[in-house]
Amino acid sequence: MSRFNFKRFSGLGIVFLALVVLVVIWVVGQTQADPKSVATSTTSEATPGNIYAYAKLFDNIAWHINSKYVEEVDPKKMIYAGIKGMLQVLDPFSDMLEKKAYDRLMESTHGKYEGLGMSIDSRDGWITVISPMEGTPAFRMGIQAGDRIVEIDGKPTKGMTTEDASRLMRGPKGTEVTLKIQREGSGEGLEYKIKRDVIQLKSVPFYGVIPSPQGKIGYVRLSTFSEDATKELKEAIKSLKEQNIDGLIFDLRWNGGGLLNQAVQVASLFLGKNKLLVYTQGRTDDQEKKFFSQGEPVYSEGPLVVLVDAQTASASEIVAGAIQDWDRGVVIGDTTFGKGLVQQLYEMSDEITLKLTTAKYYIPSGRCIQKPERSKKNLDFLTEEETENPDTSSTEESPEMFFTNSGRIVYGGGGIVPDVVLANEMLQPMEINLERKQLFFDFAVKYTSNHKDIPKTFEADEQVLAEFKEFIKDKKFDYKTPEEIYLDTLEEVVKREEKLEFYQSALANLRELIAHNKELDFDKSQDYIKRSIKRDILTKLYGEKGYYEEVVLKGDARVKKALEILSGKNDYRKILKG
Repeated sequence: MSRFNFKRFSGLGIVFLALVVLVVIWVVGQTQADPKSVATSTTSEATPGNIYAYAKLFDNIAWHINSKYVEEVDPKKMIYAGIKGMLQVLDPFSDMLEKKAYDRLMESTHGKYEGLGMSIDSRDGWITVISPMEGTPAFRMGIQAGDRIVEIDGKPTKGMTTEDASRLMRGPKGTEVTLKIQREGSGEGLEYKIKRDVIQLKSVPFYGVIPSPQGKIGYVRLSTFSEDATKELKEAIKSLKEQNIDGLIFDLRWNGGGLLNQAVQVASLFLGKNKLLVYTQGRTDDQEKKFFSQGEPVYSEGPLVVLVDAQTASASEIVAGAIQDWDRGVVIGDTTFGKGLVQQLYEMSDEITLKLTTAKYYIPSGRCIQKPERSKKNLDFLTEEETENPDTSSTEESPEMFFTNSGRIVYGGGGIVPDVVLANEMLQPMEINLERKQLFFDFAVKYTSNHKDIPKTFEADEQVLAEFKEFIKDKKFDYKTPEEIYLDTLEEVVKREEKLEFYQSALANLRELIAHNKELDFDKSQDYIKRSIKRDILTKLYGEKGYYEEVVLKGDARVKKALEILSGKNDYRKILKG
């Protein structure tokens, strides 16, 4: 998201503020106009370009609701609902931010907060530690993944939301919070008094070197574009270069974006000076801006592979797109998310900030990052005329061709289409439900409490697999396959048509056959289950560093493909020549 100075009274912000002021005047009864005359003038004055006439219509409806509805209505709730209704006809990213939502946005932007430093979730109704962040108060005090927080400063957490738990654990630096913990295998509860501190959220959670037959390949992961993203990435790349790397893998998967200025600075690390990186276009001249690379690059010549996926969005798409358009590196993975909208923040009041889309991003080749389907209106809010005459401009067509700096063909249509496409692994129903119910995590907590001195080289063998199978059996794990869902639907139809007796035998045979095939699912998913057990056990014991070193760098399919391309330099050059 583009970060600009707040503008209290500017452009559309004035319109929305004026509208809210007008409505509030009606609601508090400071205006006593005749509703009939207002309705008449509103109808006669309303034209497609006359927003003030429509504001009067909104006004009039609010007045009638406030004065004539059968029950008393909370004016704040009514007006807020009206504002949210206005925003529903825009893109999905324009929003009204109340204070809590605004604070969360600023936290992700600044990359820091004051608290204990751990990620939490609700498991079986209890607040559970997912992972303590290395170097934080929680980590230093020995809080572990899987710990169940049963009390925070004497308040029981049973049924508490993660938001409420986070609020209780956060507070000014230097103040204390007392946690009562239940840990697998420890018997009695444990009590910790922990002093809060400033928690710095890392933009670069990991970087390291992967040995290969052709030399040393650097790997660096960027998780977000917060205020310190460029600084952290620059330090990581410099450290890797000091180890004489022969190529670099830059991982932008799962990166949802962040600050535009950080995207520009990050891209500048890989490109020479004064190269166009991204430009914006909106309805007004002040939204048309161009951004060029700046400063000295730190890795502008060595072989480079950028990893992307369907969750790579916004600022990370700008970086991947600029690298691709300037033929600076090879992009590998899935087509990216396709969020190419510029949001600007307008402070409406002490409580409300308007996050409004004001422009679109375009990368050097001229491609718009925004996918058309991510800009569609909510059809529930279309007028009768729009419903009868829908816009057909978004009808699916062949993607438009564009060209990189060296003349390679790349395609528009939204998102960044990789140079080497590797589709995501399609999870089977059993695998999806094991992940959804967090059973790999729960098993890791139990397994590590019963098995000591597990090395970093741990692999889930047949014995571990058998233990896991018994574990999920004890948990009464079950799930529905697509075939079962279809069969349930068919059975409902048969019952409704009163033909169950006729089809009952056939349905029973089908259900038996499906159940038999379902019993084979565990064996079919053995490889995935082993990898997932290894992932969660090593993450619990060795944190993010252990996860990246032993799981990502050694077993990730896209990392392996990147190594293959970087190791065969001829393939790398061939891809960039098109």
